[in-house]
Amino acid sequence: MNKVFTINADKCYRQAEHKAAQYFNLLYQQAVNQSYITTLTEDFQLWKINHIHHPSFFSYFKRKKRKPSQKEYHQYIKWLDYTNKLENYLDRSISYLFIRDLGKTLDSAETKNQINHLVEQLKTLLKESAKIENNEIFNLASLYRYAQAEGIESSIIWLINKLTAVSSNIPEGLDSVNAQRKLIKIIAGVMMHTMDQLTAGISSKERSKKLDEAIRLGYSYGLTYPFIDDLLDSNVLSITEKEQYAALIRTSLITGNVPDLGDNWKSDSLVSMKYIHSELREAFEYIKSYQKPSNIRNFFEQAYVFFNSQEIDRKKELMNAHYTNEEIYIPIILKASSSRLIARLVTNTSSDDGFENRTFLYGIYNQLADDFSDMFDDLKSGAVTPYTYYLTHHQERVDLINPFELYWTVISNLIHNVYQSDKKTSEVILNRAINGLKRFKQNHDNKKYQQVMNVFTSEIPQFNKMLQKMIDNADDIDFLDKLLRDQMIYMLKTEREEQQQFKETIKIVRQQINRQLPIFNEENLVGRESITDAANYSLSGEGKRLRPIITWFMGVKVYGLKESAILPLLKSLEYMHTASLIFDDLPSQDNASFRRGRPTVHEAYNVAVAELTGLYLTQKAIEEQTSLEEFDTRTVLKLIRYTAQITAEMCKGQEMDLNSKGETLTLEQLDWMCFYKTGLGFEAALLIPAILANADAKEIQALKTFARHTGIAFQIKDDLLDYEGDSSLLGKTTGKDVQNNNSTFVTVLGVEEAKKEMWEHYCLAAETLEIIPRNTSFLKHFLNYTVNRNY
Repeated sequence: MNKVFTINADKCYRQAEHKAAQYFNLLYQQAVNQSYITTLTEDFQLWKINHIHHPSFFSYFKRKKRKPSQKEYHQYIKWLDYTNKLENYLDRSISYLFIRDLGKTLDSAETKNQINHLVEQLKTLLKESAKIENNEIFNLASLYRYAQAEGIESSIIWLINKLTAVSSNIPEGLDSVNAQRKLIKIIAGVMMHTMDQLTAGISSKERSKKLDEAIRLGYSYGLTYPFIDDLLDSNVLSITEKEQYAALIRTSLITGNVPDLGDNWKSDSLVSMKYIHSELREAFEYIKSYQKPSNIRNFFEQAYVFFNSQEIDRKKELMNAHYTNEEIYIPIILKASSSRLIARLVTNTSSDDGFENRTFLYGIYNQLADDFSDMFDDLKSGAVTPYTYYLTHHQERVDLINPFELYWTVISNLIHNVYQSDKKTSEVILNRAINGLKRFKQNHDNKKYQQVMNVFTSEIPQFNKMLQKMIDNADDIDFLDKLLRDQMIYMLKTEREEQQQFKETIKIVRQQINRQLPIFNEENLVGRESITDAANYSLSGEGKRLRPIITWFMGVKVYGLKESAILPLLKSLEYMHTASLIFDDLPSQDNASFRRGRPTVHEAYNVAVAELTGLYLTQKAIEEQTSLEEFDTRTVLKLIRYTAQITAEMCKGQEMDLNSKGETLTLEQLDWMCFYKTGLGFEAALLIPAILANADAKEIQALKTFARHTGIAFQIKDDLLDYEGDSSLLGKTTGKDVQNNNSTFVTVLGVEEAKKEMWEHYCLAAETLEIIPRNTSFLKHFLNYTVNRNY
C-alpha cells in the first residue's frame, strides 16, 4: 500500500498555469503578427503536390472504381487496396497516432521501424477483414480471439463484464454512445503506451502481465470521462450535487483517499451515484496501488491539474463578456496536455527527454480541432470554448484572439519549432488539419459553413481562399482513427437500438406466448383436473420462454412465416421444455425445491402428479405439432419425427448428467452432456421454423453448429450463476451443483477456466453466424444475452 500523502494543490496548479501562460504568450504574439500565414502557405505549396490530383483522360472510364464513402467500410478498404493507397493511408494514420498519443518524433530510425511494422500488420488484418462483407470491425468474438493470442483471456473477460455493467449504469441524460466510445478509446490509448515499451525479447508471460495491467489501468483511467467529465458537464445532477461531487473528487486527488459518498443526494440520483462512486473508488485504488513511490506525487499533481482546469472551464458562462484571452486559453492548454500526460504516467512507462514537452505543446492543437468540430453542439449547450466564446462576443470584444487563427499558429509552431520542420511530420499534421475542415464542411449545410468561415477568416481572406481550395480538392487525407471512430459510433448506436428493440420484442412475444400456454380442463374426466392444474401451475411461472421466442423470431422475422400459423409450435416447445424441467427437479434426479421463484411441481403437489404432469405435457406438445394445418403434410411429419428424435436425445443427456454425480468428467464429456441437455433444445427452436421454411442443408448445418455452441455457452453460464449468481434474481436456490455433487464446468474446471470455455463456445457460435445467408441480428443479440445475463 502507498503511504498517505497530501499534495499542495494550489502550488502545483500555479506552476502549471505559469508554464501554460508562457506558451500562450508565445502563440499570441505569433497569431497577432500572422507570421503563420507566410510559413504555412509555403508548406502547403509543397503539400498540395501529393494531395491535389487533376483527373486524367482515363479516369473518366473508371466510374465503377470511384472512391466510396468511409461509411461503406468494407468497400472503402477494398478501394484503398485496389488503388494501391492502403499502405500510405495506414502510414499517415499510424504516424499521426505516434505523434498525438505517444509523443514521438517521426524522424528517428526506431519510430520509422515501428510504424513500418504496424503498417504491414494492419494492412494484412484489414484486407482479410474486408473479404467478409458483413464482418463487423468491433465484435466480442474478435476481441476474445485477440486475448487468446496474447494470453490475456481473463483480462478481456473482466473488461467485457465491466463495460457491460458501465453501459447498463450510464445515467439517463448522458450520451451513452460517446461515453462508451471515450472509455474504449482511453483503454486503447493506455495499451498503446504499454505496448510501445514492450521489448522484442520480453517473455510471453511478462508480456501478458503488462497487457493485463494496461487493460485494467486504461479502464480505471477511462472511467473518469463518462463518470466525472461527462457527468459534471451534464444536467443529470443538480447544482448542489455537482458541487459536492466535485469537492469529493478534489479531496480524493489532494489526499490520495476517496471519501464516502454520503446520502445527501436526490432519490433518483442516489442509486446511480452509489454505483459510480463504488466503481470509481475501485479504479482509484487500483491506479494508486500501481504507482511507484517516487512517481505517485507527480501523478496526483498532474491529475489535479487536469481536473481543476476542467472545473475552471466548466464554471464559465457563455454570456459573460469579460473573460480575458488568458482565462479562455490557459485552462484549455492545461487540460489538453494533462489528459495525454496522465495516459503515460498511469502506466509508469519511461519516456525520452522531449516527451513531456512535446505532449504539453501539442495538446492545444488537438483540443482546438475537437472544439471546432463540436462548435454547434457546444453553442447549443452553452459551453464556453474558444470558438463559441468568439462567435458570441467578437463584435463587442475586438481584443479577443481569433481561435481559428490561433489554431493555424499552433500548427505552424508545431511543425517548425517543435518538430524542427520534419517533412513527414508536416505532411501528417497538414493532412489532419485539412481533413478536419473537410469533415466539418461535409457535416453541415453550405450556408452554415460559410457563415462560420466568414466570421473566422475575415482578417485572412487570401489564406482562407487557399484553404478552401485544399478542402474542396484535396485527396488522400483520410485517417484510420476517424474511420474507426465513425464505425464505432455507428456500431454502438445500432447495437443499443437493436438491443432495445430485441428486449421490447421479447417482452411482447413472451406476453403473447404466456396468454396461449394455459391448458383448459376437460370436463367429466375424473382425476384429470389435478394434472392439468399442475401443468398450468408449472407453465404459469416466470419462465424466460427462450425456445418459443427463438422460434418466433426465426419463423416470423427470418423466414417470413405467418405468426398465427406457427402458434402451435411455440406452445409445443414450451410444453416440452417445461416437462423436462419437471422431470429434472424430481427427488430422483436433481431434487430441486424451487423453480422460477416458486416451489417445484412435486413440492406443490406430489411426486406422482409431477411425473404424470411431465408425461402429459410431452404428449400435449406432440398434439400441438399435429395442428400445423397450413403446412405441407410431409413437412409436418418431418418436423414431428425431428422433435421426437430431439426429445429422445435430451433424455440421454439427462441420464448422462445423473450418472455423472460424484464423477469427474472430461471436457469433451461435459461438452456432450451440455449439448444434449441444453444445446438440443436451442437447436430445435432454430431448426423447426427452418424445416417448415424448407431451408437448404448448408443453412440447417450452420444453425445446428450455432445451436450447439450457444447451448454449451448457455449451460456454462448457468453453472457459473449457480456458483456466483444472485438467488433472488435466479428464482432458485444457488449452490445446488456442489450440494448434489454434480459434475459441471465450474466444479471440473474452476470459475476462471469455465469462463474461458464459455467464451470459446461464444466465439465458435459467433463465427458461425458469418456463414448464415440471412439477417442474423437477433441471433447475435441472443448469443450476447446468453453470456451476459445475470439470471
